[in-house]
Amino acid sequence: MGRECEVSGKKTSFGNHKTERGKAKYLGGVGKKTTGLSRRTFKPNLQWIHVWLPNGTTRYVRVATSVIRSGQLTLEVDGKEQTFPLIKASKGSAEARKRLKNLYPI
Repeated sequence: MGRECEVSGKKTSFGNHKTERGKAKYLGGVGKKTTGLSRRTFKPNLQWIHVWLPNGTTRYVRVATSVIRSGQLTLEVDGKEQTFPLIKASKGSAEARKRLKNLYPI
C-alpha cells in the first residue's frame, strides 16, 4: 500500500520549491525574481494506532493525524463500510469499549 492513509486516502503528493530574491512591490521593491525551481514531496503525517472496531475486535490502522483529530473512522468492517468513533485500544479503555458496544450493538 505504501505511504497512504487507510481512512482518508491521503498519500504523498508532489510540487515545487520556489527560490526567490528581491523585494515585493507592495513593500517598495521592484518585485520578486525566481532564481530556482526544484521538485519536492509533501508527505502526510501517518501514525500507526490500535483501534477498537464495532464488532469487538482490535486492529492496527495507519491513519493521518487529521483523522485522529477528527475522532471518526470510516473503515471496512466485516465486508461493509462503517463510520464509528475512534477509540484507541489501550489499557483503561474498557469504559470506552462499553460505550462503543452500546452505540453499535453486535
